[in-house]
Amino acid sequence: MSRIINIAAAIAGVILGGLFIMAAVVVLLNLVKDGPVPPEGSPAAAFMAAFGPTGYLKFVKVLELVGGLLVLIPKTRNFGLLILGPILVNILAYHVFIENGAGLLDPMLVLIVASAAFLLWVERKAFLSLLK
Repeated sequence: MSRIINIAAAIAGVILGGLFIMAAVVVLLNLVKDGPVPPEGSPAAAFMAAFGPTGYLKFVKVLELVGGLLVLIPKTRNFGLLILGPILVNILAYHVFIENGAGLLDPMLVLIVASAAFLLWVERKAFLSLLK
């Protein structure tokens, strides 16, 4: 791997890991008051009504924290990507199916998807070996 790709992968790892760590810490430590509430009776409101009180949100946030920390460390980056991958797919699915595509072009989401896609591309040989 060339030096430039190594540097770019390190930057993408810091971006991806940092964003997931921040998103997890904010929720786990209750650092922010409740955000915007979806309209009552909407699919988003029903989704959040099940997601929050059941403890599932905290479970996902713990996985985001662990995955984010692992992505920051180059030797554990692939394991972190394996943890964060399903979470990222679910974030995208939420925007596609619950929000009918709204938010898919949000700069933060685009940055997360681009960082994850780049890291997966850089480590494609390791992930392709899982299919053998």
